[in-house]
Amino acid sequence: IGCNLPGGIQSPEDFWGFLRDGRDAITQVPAKRWNLDQHFNPDPKHPLTQHVRKGGFIEDIDLFDPAFFGITPREAICMDPQQRILLEVSWRSIENACLPIENIRGQEVGVFVGISSADYSSLLWASNENYLTPDNEPFILPGNTGCIAANRLSYFLDLKGPSFTVDTACSSSLVAVHLACESLQKGESSLAIAGGVQALIHPGIQMSFCKAGLLSPEGRCKSFDSEANGYVRSEGAGVVLLKPLQNALRDGN
Repeated sequence: IGCNLPGGIQSPEDFWGFLRDGRDAITQVPAKRWNLDQHFNPDPKHPLTQHVRKGGFIEDIDLFDPAFFGITPREAICMDPQQRILLEVSWRSIENACLPIENIRGQEVGVFVGISSADYSSLLWASNENYLTPDNEPFILPGNTGCIAANRLSYFLDLKGPSFTVDTACSSSLVAVHLACESLQKGESSLAIAGGVQALIHPGIQMSFCKAGLLSPEGRCKSFDSEANGYVRSEGAGVVLLKPLQNALRDGN
């Protein structure tokens, strides 16, 4: 398992401890994401604003070590943070499995990733000369295309199994895991990396969801409760490394 979740959760052990202790990762929208003073209005019907101030946010979303993944700085700046986070978390899942990278390179390993948003491209095009230069323009398309998130991981690790991104909205990660299991059962993959990633870095979707009445004004999910008034958007990434049980036992995993 590999993960990067709100509340400073960087490992399965962190996640379990967080749940065990009953901690809360929901916070006000960080100033680095978008200006709440500019975009907030308590009136849900006020145009082009949001009446929700909270969500789940991971730390240091702007930090990334491109050299480790063979990516140049000029390409990294054009990469959607979702692609960056996915690379890091997928690598952690392999480490968590105590699986040497050499053992999977060139193998029929599938990559199945759930992604349903692309906030970063909106910010990138709006930045004009701040980030866009003739040197990095060729990297904008691959850095912000959903399919490349999975393909980049397959390329970096030299994986030969199926590699694609799934967008079924809120169920994207679940469907990715389902498809990974099917691939294992069919024998087209000997191992599968499956999961999902989400980054909240543009106020546009938040505003749209507010106008649709989907979000809880106080930032609290109350599922199946008579006082339920919406859900809370959150970001992060989670990846599981999957293998048929009999094969895992055979290989000493």
